[in-house]
Amino acid sequence: MAEATPTEYFIQGVTKNGKTFRPSDWSERLCGVMSAFGPGARGPNARLQYSLYVRPTILGNVKTVILDARLRDIEPMAFDFVMNFAKDNELLVTEACELPPHHGTQVKQG
Repeated sequence: MAEATPTEYFIQGVTKNGKTFRPSDWSERLCGVMSAFGPGARGPNARLQYSLYVRPTILGNVKTVILDARLRDIEPMAFDFVMNFAKDNELLVTEACELPPHHGTQVKQG
């Protein structure tokens, strides 16, 4: 049985009024703040890296933060912080799931 793809929230750098959100590096800043939440984020061998649960990307020339819903169970306050950031700044949020890179490619049988 295939493992279910986790739900994710796509927070786009576009306000509900259709304006581009500023500053231009907002997604990297937000993900940097959230880098302490995730596997390997703490301890003597920890290094700065984006969290597995909050990561920046660009979708169609729009800076976007992908928030993994599993963070809600792991650290509810961190999840709420990111969602409230989006709400307070009137950013567009879409609930979906990111497709794996190999989605849509054909596998040769044989």
